[in-house]
Amino acid sequence: VQLQASGGGLVQAGGSLRLSCRASGLITRINDMGWYRQAPGKLRVLVASITSDGHTYYADSVKGRFTISSDNAKNTVYLQTQTLKPEDTAVYCCSADVLTTYGTRYITWGQGTQVTVSS
Repeated sequence: VQLQASGGGLVQAGGSLRLSCRASGLITRINDMGWYRQAPGKLRVLVASITSDGHTYYADSVKGRFTISSDNAKNTVYLQTQTLKPEDTAVYCCSADVLTTYGTRYITWGQGTQVTVSS
């Protein structure tokens, strides 16, 4: 199973970006998907997650500004970011808790996409 993230870029403070992450491979079911970010010199932190039945979680730092959603038919998770701040600058990567057609279940990670917010 592979995750392909896209949508990062350079944006001014107050702007918005929409990140996408699509899972591909021998997938039976995706249980949860999430977005993490890692700023230079800091630990990777969970930004938002969504379960297969639509329950969401947001870090306090992004509540009210970011929205996570998913398209189960496309095995894709989105992160709509709004009112971006310079402190949102980080590499954003996605993760998925997948059940494969072989019956194995594991968490897989995609490559990061850089989000840079200028002041």
